[in-house]
Amino acid sequence: MNTETDLINLVDQTDDYIVEGYVDLKNMGSDDTVILRTYIAVDGVNQDKADELLFSGLQDIKVVRIPAVTVAYNGKFRATVTQIAGETLKSFPYTFIVQVMEVI
Repeated sequence: MNTETDLINLVDQTDDYIVEGYVDLKNMGSDDTVILRTYIAVDGVNQDKADELLFSGLQDIKVVRIPAVTVAYNGKFRATVTQIAGETLKSFPYTFIVQVMEVI
């Protein structure tokens, strides 16, 4: 509880890339609160927060899409989940796709 957990935490890639993903909140209970965050290292070094979404209670739409973003090769994209309230710690299934671009 109250621990930010990585869903994906990328190191430098061989080229610029596109990343997107999905997080399933079906395990949330009525007393749960969860924060989803994304980070990008715009300077190629420091991962700064780029987005934050807060979810509380049971969700009508259970799958959250992390929209596709194009990231510089050294952008170090990161997505995390943090459960900040609830009686028991939950798990949240997720999937991400990373497509590394290449020079043609």
